[in-house]
Amino acid sequence: MRRTISSWLLAIGLALLIAACVGSGSSGGEGIDAQLGGDATVDDASANAFGFAPDSLTADQQQLFSIGETLFDQDFSPSPGSDPISDGLGPMFNGTSCTSCHVEGGRGVPPDAANRDGEPIGVLVRLSIPGVDPLTGGPLLEPTYGIQFQDRAVEGVPPEGRIEIGYEITAETLSDGETYELRRPIYSLVDLASGPLAPDAMMSPRLAPQIIGMGLLEAIPDATLMAAADPDDEDGDGISGRVSIVGDSMTGNAMVGRFGWKANVATVLNQVADAFHTDMGITNYFHPRETCTAAQTACLAAPLSGFFDIDDDRLRAVVFYNQALAVPAARNTDDPDVIAGRTLFEDFGCASCHTPTVETAQAAIPAFSNQTIHPFTDLLLHDMGPGLADDRPTFEASGTEWRTPPLWGIGLIPEVNGERFLLHDGRARSIEEAILWHGGEAASAADAFRNATPEQRRQLVAFIESL
Repeated sequence: MRRTISSWLLAIGLALLIAACVGSGSSGGEGIDAQLGGDATVDDASANAFGFAPDSLTADQQQLFSIGETLFDQDFSPSPGSDPISDGLGPMFNGTSCTSCHVEGGRGVPPDAANRDGEPIGVLVRLSIPGVDPLTGGPLLEPTYGIQFQDRAVEGVPPEGRIEIGYEITAETLSDGETYELRRPIYSLVDLASGPLAPDAMMSPRLAPQIIGMGLLEAIPDATLMAAADPDDEDGDGISGRVSIVGDSMTGNAMVGRFGWKANVATVLNQVADAFHTDMGITNYFHPRETCTAAQTACLAAPLSGFFDIDDDRLRAVVFYNQALAVPAARNTDDPDVIAGRTLFEDFGCASCHTPTVETAQAAIPAFSNQTIHPFTDLLLHDMGPGLADDRPTFEASGTEWRTPPLWGIGLIPEVNGERFLLHDGRARSIEEAILWHGGEAASAADAFRNATPEQRRQLVAFIESL
């Protein structure tokens, strides 16, 4: 059973659009480098920088964007509720809204900086056991707690438990004597409601990333990613990026993965539908059943809405919002330190994975088609060494492989989030720390940073901060 978008939601969406609309521009920089998202670039460096629609959208698309934004920010409540538009939360969940994980469209927040009674915001723990699901080709669900640990629940249903995080602190001294403190997170699942995890259970923490530019990344042709891949390192440069082939969670068909920390999701529709289901317990056309496992009797007995918790119209409005979010312009592009840092970015080998420039093809949003963009990613899987390993395979990604994350917007994370937490689990509190954690295929780039002069390190960071 499907419901259409109500007239009051349309009105709210239009009002939000009028209040939030901003123009695009070069942000004072010179040339195309400032226009990181091509025509989908906006000139904004405020705390709202990750929440704007580009001017290139049509009036109808701007209206749909505003509807999606309203739903993205909306808090859902348990079933049965008084408002069918917002009920359906749970029975178990991690957040009550999309923005409760993607704070202001930005990243999740580790617990030592959280504001929800010290609990993590946008920190998820994926679970599985060894083997491959014969239907999806993905990980096998942990039999008691499923694919994702859910630390919150509706009244009458116990949450699966709590996520506790401690840190192992080490110091690293660079070639000139400068010292950095690195922290390795240690995750524990405690107060388990349904008994112990399987003895061979594998855990992988994930921090919700910022979500700008997803429609542009979706429009990069598969052929471009395949041409950039070098799985056998035939050119001998030490970089052997691989395309991630995943099962479409809607159809089961093999597709190129490009979203998620392990490039384990193929499309924005996949990403949004999966997140509604696993993060909030919101059933939808693509995931019609609750996430309860057979061992979770209270979850299975909880009241249900009787139909999909979010109908297809509203789901696709949120998908469009995610696809359409604009990319903030680069800043200070004429600064001498930024210019020098751009050269060092190439010289150190950072650009071998964080590809600066790529072309889009046919896009779901026509204005995003045939754009020259600067995401600083190849969207490929790379072995990052044991320091960052989660030892949990996902589709074709091994326990040491991660997708190259886009760098656009990285300099604005402190403005949007209040602090900076980088890498897949938020362990790095600065760009310098994030670089020093790079190993495997990126070890030579990290070593170049370690052996650089203090001025060169400062210039490289200045360039990355400008993105």
